[in-house]
Amino acid sequence: MSSEDKSEIRNPKSAIVLVSGGMDSCLTAAIARAENDELAFLHISYRQRTERRERQAFNDIADFYGVAKRLDVSIEYLARIGGSSLTDPSIEVTAADLESTEIPTSYVPFRNANLLSIATSWAEVLGARAIYIGAVAEDSSGYPDCRPEFYAAFERTIETGTKPETVIRIKTPIIDLSKAEIVEKSLELQAPLELSWSCYRSETLACGTCDSCALRLRGFARAGYEDPIPYQTK
Repeated sequence: MSSEDKSEIRNPKSAIVLVSGGMDSCLTAAIARAENDELAFLHISYRQRTERRERQAFNDIADFYGVAKRLDVSIEYLARIGGSSLTDPSIEVTAADLESTEIPTSYVPFRNANLLSIATSWAEVLGARAIYIGAVAEDSSGYPDCRPEFYAAFERTIETGTKPETVIRIKTPIIDLSKAEIVEKSLELQAPLELSWSCYRSETLACGTCDSCALRLRGFARAGYEDPIPYQTK
């Protein structure tokens, strides 16, 4: 019997979902719910500007799906390392330029590797066979740790660095979707986008002008739907 077969007997269709609270992770949670028997939701803060609002969105989404098994942890060392406008108040969150191919100031250096490492540790303890993350390749020109090849490489790292009987797959179910397709798929699966939060700047009214807000608003506009969250500027 292979190690994967043994893992399936030990804990069939159990998965961890990384839930930031944004629209991408909200849809990813909906997909994971449809594909698995048991879910555990993981939220990781790193002293980002909208930390409290994102945590609220995480808990609201977890409540919506009835997920009791939750882990909310902080890796504030990423803020101490610095280098990102999301964690360093001295660096401006710049206005969106959706045509730019430059890495934006909001990039948190190697963040997703840190998130996946924590998720892998928890998955190995729980016996979960998959980690779901709402990475989108449309963002990969600005965020190098959103590229498909990054996740393929990290999965090989998991295979090398965990116990022989451990089988954990990284699932990126929306990686090839545009933001408009994410909106459409969310409506199809009745994912609660009204509970999600994407803004990089504000915890009350979404600013409407940061990269994350602009991508979200463009996605809703191209899909032909109104975004249900409140904005300062649209």
